[in-house]
Amino acid sequence: MMHWFEGPLAAFDTETTGVDVEQDRIVSAALVAQDTTGGRVRTTRWLVNPGIPVPVGATEIHGLTDDHLQRNGRWPAPVVDEVARSLAESCATGRPLVVMNAPFDLTLLDRELKRHRASSMAGYLADVPLRVIDPRVLDKHLDRYRKGRRTLKDLCELYEVPLDGAHDAAADATASLLLVRAICRRFSSRLERLSPAELHTLQATWHAAQARGLEAWFSKSGTPEAVDPAWPLRPALPAAA
Repeated sequence: MMHWFEGPLAAFDTETTGVDVEQDRIVSAALVAQDTTGGRVRTTRWLVNPGIPVPVGATEIHGLTDDHLQRNGRWPAPVVDEVARSLAESCATGRPLVVMNAPFDLTLLDRELKRHRASSMAGYLADVPLRVIDPRVLDKHLDRYRKGRRTLKDLCELYEVPLDGAHDAAADATASLLLVRAICRRFSSRLERLSPAELHTLQATWHAAQARGLEAWFSKSGTPEAVDPAWPLRPALPAAA
């Protein structure tokens, strides 16, 4: 019998103006889908003119310049609507949604929906089963005592997954999808009896524990820093009085 992680999966990724989910903007996004291990990967891409300058540091990472985005990117409002609808439609089919470091990409999309559509991810996902699989959370839980970084590049090297064109949204989403298959295969004895829905619930618990551990490490290192325990989506900040 084929395990769920060898079957249909989708994956989502974004490239952005920075790392602040409350203030930064999406400049590109991709949703990829694969029906079975080794099958054809279908890709949907979006390019966005964010309406604000793209910092040089961000351009150095993903290669998208202000000039290119102004010439070729679309205005954010229709794009974020299309992205959210596409995610909802994919999730409605029952496909697990792979998102590397899910609280970043999903929260940023949620804030863009609020900014440009006066909406939210919850509005698009009403009555849609969300089953997120986050390779970063999986790896940190299943191989918690391994030292070293756990970026997408590092994990792809460790699990021997190809990553062609890193920091391109479609390339990163494809690598994340293949990475989930590789992680679940390696730890199949611990994961094969779990459904994607059960694993989604467990990852929320695992991520919260990982956040507490990271906070404790920061504190012990003399650089206290809060780490948000919410997964896969951070709650909206309260409105200013």
